[in-house]
Amino acid sequence: MGNARSAVPAIEHAKRFFIGGEWVSPSSEGVFEVIDSCTEEVFVEVAAANPTDMSNAAAAARDAFDRGPWPRMPHAERAQYLRAIGDGLLARSSDLAQLWTRESGVLYAIARDAGKDGSNIFNYYASLADTFEFAKPQTPTFGEFGLLVREPVGVVGAVIPWNSPMRLIGYKVAPALIAGCTVVLKSSPEAPAEAYVLAEVAKSVGLPAGVLNVVTADRHVSEQLVEDSRIDKITFTGSTAAGRRIGAICAERVARCTLELGGKSAAVVLDDIDIARTARVLARQECILSGQACSSLTRVIVTSKRHDEMLEALASEFTRIVVGDPFDAETQIGPLVSERQRAQVEHYIAAGKSGGATLAAGGQRPHHLNCGYYIEPTVFGHVDNSSVIAQEEIFGPVLSVIPAVNEEHAVELANDTIYGLNASVFTNDLERAADVAARLRSGTVGHNAFRTDFGIAFGGFKQSGIGREGGTEGLLPFLETKTVILAGRPPSYE
Repeated sequence: MGNARSAVPAIEHAKRFFIGGEWVSPSSEGVFEVIDSCTEEVFVEVAAANPTDMSNAAAAARDAFDRGPWPRMPHAERAQYLRAIGDGLLARSSDLAQLWTRESGVLYAIARDAGKDGSNIFNYYASLADTFEFAKPQTPTFGEFGLLVREPVGVVGAVIPWNSPMRLIGYKVAPALIAGCTVVLKSSPEAPAEAYVLAEVAKSVGLPAGVLNVVTADRHVSEQLVEDSRIDKITFTGSTAAGRRIGAICAERVARCTLELGGKSAAVVLDDIDIARTARVLARQECILSGQACSSLTRVIVTSKRHDEMLEALASEFTRIVVGDPFDAETQIGPLVSERQRAQVEHYIAAGKSGGATLAAGGQRPHHLNCGYYIEPTVFGHVDNSSVIAQEEIFGPVLSVIPAVNEEHAVELANDTIYGLNASVFTNDLERAADVAARLRSGTVGHNAFRTDFGIAFGGFKQSGIGREGGTEGLLPFLETKTVILAGRPPSYE
């Protein structure tokens, strides 16, 4: 099988911002160089927003919400725009696949679904125009007729990371739009291309001016978006450290926020499960996004008597994984997003070694690759659950095998973290799986695999975040609840 790398798709207005329905020139000449994580070469430059540009985007979104037609449209009419955007993203599938693979090192085999994923998300939220009760009749304690009305929260600042941009854009922008909100979408300097594609599609379908505004900015300018009183809500995906800062700013001005933050997710392996199969499942899931996933199962908790067997099985699986060009069909894991990210992963690998854990596989850059931000899939054994590599999010393909005394101790260890995003239970007994799942403090708990489901809801307990994305749960954060009590029943509700 061959290599799927082709010409870099053209970004129509890379040196501009999409503000107020138009492609506008930036107020400075600053740019971000977007690096191909495999070749380490610049493949596009995009405009870098400064405070003036961010302010202009917020002003456009505020004006579109306060004076434009969007919040006052029937939901069914807004849904038509969302479906058109979904069609446009699907038509750009090949472009999105090429861009995402270059930006963050995801396998092209996975990236090929980016357009379809985006399309499905926009179409799903469009469908809620017909099924979600935005106004529900009530019987009031006083008065003749009541309504529980769910209205748009207002102007939304959507801040997305670089690891899975199209999907995360979809789960922020689509529910905001069907709710009737307007949006300032702040893309990541490492992976801005998907936001540009969305803006091009929005322009082509005639989305009203100011409903969607797209800028790319660094952390300093992004903080201005969070601080801006014209922004009613922030929806953010990223590190817990950044989330704490955003949450503090939003609390100061009583702005709404949804925070999807970090994870240090546990795979609780019970004694009745086949170790070889479990190791195969865990090794394969760690290849997704090169381990750059907040929900990745990075802590493998197993009883002491089966620890060595699990460590050996994972090491065997990892040593067979093909590391290389993510466009190559034979590759099983690609590079990390950047040199900075690889340096961070290497820092944690060094901490694991110095902390007394057993390095069983990986731990260095692949010898056969002299270019690209690669790191070998790595597994440590005999990891103390209080150690740095067991407690801090590494965001790379590094697993820790942690010994437990028994099932109760395994659950205790799984919960002994500031995070609570994802987890999984490996057992052949469905009742035991359900029982352990009930005791895990985690936003999602899977069974015998890495499992998350944005169609139901995704988000975390504790410092893994606030709120949920996906499904109808992911629509609610973009709505405010209003109680209306009338002296009689309006004819439209007869």
